Amino acid sequence: MNALYGQLLVGLINGSFYALLSMGLAIIFGMLNIVNFAHGAQYMLGAFVSWMLLNYLGIGFWWSLLIAPLFAAMVGIILERSLISRVYRIDHLYGLLLTFGLALIIQGLFRIRYGSAGLPYSIPDELRGGWNLGFMYLPIYRAWVIGVSLVVCLLSWVIIEKTKLGSYLRAATENPVLVGAFGVNVPRLITLTYGAGVGLAALAGTLAAPIFSVNPNMGVDIINIVFAVVVIGGMGSIGGAVVTGLALGVIEGLTKYLYPPASTSVIFVVMVLVLISRPEGLFGRVGASRGQGLLHSEDSGEVTDLLSPASILAIAAIMVAAAVALPFFIYPTFVMKVMCFAIFASAFNLLFGFGGLLSFGHAAYFGVAAYMCGYAAKYWGVTPEVAILFGVACSSMLGFLFGALATRRQGIYFAMITLALAQMVFFLCVQTKLLGGEDGLQGIPRGKLFGLLSLDDDRTLYFFVLAVFVASIWFVRRVVRSPFGHVLKAIRDNEARATSLGYHVDHYKIIVFTLSAGLAGLAGSLKALAVQLATLTDVSSGTSADVVVMTLVGGIGTIFGPAIGATVITSMEYYLAPFGAWVGVVQGVIFIVCVLVFREGIAGAVRKLLGRRRSASGTASRSPTATAPGTGVQFSSSQ
Repeated sequence: MNALYGQLLVGLINGSFYALLSMGLAIIFGMLNIVNFAHGAQYMLGAFVSWMLLNYLGIGFWWSLLIAPLFAAMVGIILERSLISRVYRIDHLYGLLLTFGLALIIQGLFRIRYGSAGLPYSIPDELRGGWNLGFMYLPIYRAWVIGVSLVVCLLSWVIIEKTKLGSYLRAATENPVLVGAFGVNVPRLITLTYGAGVGLAALAGTLAAPIFSVNPNMGVDIINIVFAVVVIGGMGSIGGAVVTGLALGVIEGLTKYLYPPASTSVIFVVMVLVLISRPEGLFGRVGASRGQGLLHSEDSGEVTDLLSPASILAIAAIMVAAAVALPFFIYPTFVMKVMCFAIFASAFNLLFGFGGLLSFGHAAYFGVAAYMCGYAAKYWGVTPEVAILFGVACSSMLGFLFGALATRRQGIYFAMITLALAQMVFFLCVQTKLLGGEDGLQGIPRGKLFGLLSLDDDRTLYFFVLAVFVASIWFVRRVVRSPFGHVLKAIRDNEARATSLGYHVDHYKIIVFTLSAGLAGLAGSLKALAVQLATLTDVSSGTSADVVVMTLVGGIGTIFGPAIGATVITSMEYYLAPFGAWVGVVQGVIFIVCVLVFREGIAGAVRKLLGRRRSASGTASRSPTATAPGTGVQFSSSQ
C-alpha cells in the first residue's frame, strides 16, 4: 500500500504542475484565442531563471518565486507585442505555428549554452524534511508545492471570473471595438493577459526546479500532456483546466502503480474518449468551440500555370537530367531520404493544404508503415514491392480508422485527437518486442525487386525510389485536379456551403485522410528500405512536427511546394548537423519568417512573383473562380 500511496502522491504533484500550466494555457487561449505552443519553453525558462539567480547572483528560492515569473512575463510581453500580435486577425492555427517556432528557438538557445544534461537545484532549507503520516512519508516541499499551486489557481480563477478586470477582459475577447469605445485600452489588456499566462508557466517551472532536473528539454516532455489537459477540460475553461489537471495527475499516478508502461499514454487515451463523446471538453460550453477556421493557402495555383508549354518542357528536361546525374555526385542514400520525406510532406499537404485538416500525428502512418515493411522484409522474407505494399496497406487501414474518429471534430480538436492517437501508436511501438522496442528494427534487407533486380546497390535503389517519387507527385496532382479534389477544396474553404450543396463532407474527409495516410505509409516504407532501419523516431511527435515545417516552408496548398520544403529542411538537418542545437534555432527562425512574411511558402512566393511579372506584361490573369469538373458548381477561395 505504501507504493500505491507514493504513486498517488507523485500523481498529485504532477497534477499540480499540470493544473498550473494548463490554467496559464487556458487563459491565453480563452482570452486571446492563441494556442501557445511556446508554453513548455516558458515553463523551462522559469526553471532556468531560478537556477541562474541562485548560481550567478546568489539569489535564493524565495525571491525566485517572484523574479522568475516577472522576468518570463516581460519576455512574453515583448514577444507578444513584436510577433504574436501580428497573427491575431488570421486563423489561430498560424499562432500555433508561430509559437512552435518560438519554442524551437528558446529551447535551442538553452541547449547550446547548457547542453541537455540536467542541472541540480536544491530545496530551500525551510522546506526540507517530511512528515510520517503512518501510511506514507510526505515530503514537506512536495506538500507545499501542491498547496501553492491550488492557491494560485484559485486566485487566478477569482480574478478572471469574479472581478471587474476579468469582466473587461472577457468582454474584450468577444467585442474589442465596443470595449475600446468605453475607454479601455484593449491591446494593453491583451498584452498583460498573455504576460500573466506566461508568468504562471514560469512559476510552475520555478516550483518544479527542486523536484526535477533543470534542463532545456523539460518543457518538451510536458507540453503535449498540458495541451491534452486543456482540451479535456475544455479550451478556455479556467476551472476545467485546474480540475482536469489534478484529476489526470492522479490517474497517471494510479496507472504507474497498476501498469507502469501505460502511464505515459493514459492521458491521451482519456483525451480521445472525452473528445469523441464531448467535443467541447468536460467543462467547456456546448457550442463554444473555437478553431473551426482552417488554414489554407491564399491561392492554390501552381507555378506551371504561369509558364508556357515550352518553358515547362525545358524545366522538366533539366530536372530529369539533374535527377539522373545526382547519385553520381551526392550520397545516394541521402537523396533517397530527401525524396521519401518529399513524398511524406506531399501526403501531409494533401490532407492539410487541400483538405484543410491539420494533423499533429502524421508520423504514426509514416512510422507504422516503416515498421511493417521492415518486419515483412526481414522476418517473412518477402520481396521489396510486397513489403512496401504491406506497409502501405497497414498505414491506410490505420488512417481509415483514425480518420473515422478524428474527422468527427474540427480545428484544434481534430488536431489534438490526431496527436493523442499518434501517442498511442508510439506507446505500442515501444512496448512491442517484435518491433525491437527502443532499438527498433535494424538490418532490414532490401531484397530483389520482383525477385529479379537486386536493390542492394544504392544507385539501383535510387532510381526505383525516384520512379516512385515521380509517380507519387503525379498522383497528388491528379487527385487535386479531379472533381474529388475540387470538392475537397470547396469543403476546406467553406464546409457549410459544401454541405448545403448536398456533399457528404465526412465521407470526403475520411477518404482524403485515408489517401494521405497511405501515401505517408509509402514514404515510410521506402525510407525503411533505403536506410535499412525503422526506429521510434519514425513514429515520434518530432517527425510529425518536421513534416509541418516542410510543408509550410515549401508552400501549403501547392503541388511541388512540399517537395521543395522537404529538400530544404532535410538538407539543413544533414549539413548543419555538426552545429548541433543550432539546427533547432535555425528551423525556428525559418518557421517564424514563413508565418509572418510569406505564408504561401517558397513555391507560393515564386508563383506570386511570376504572376506579377505576367500582369505587368499585360497578360490576362487567371480567374480566381474555378469550376469543379463534373460537378457544375463553382467555388472560390472567398466562399
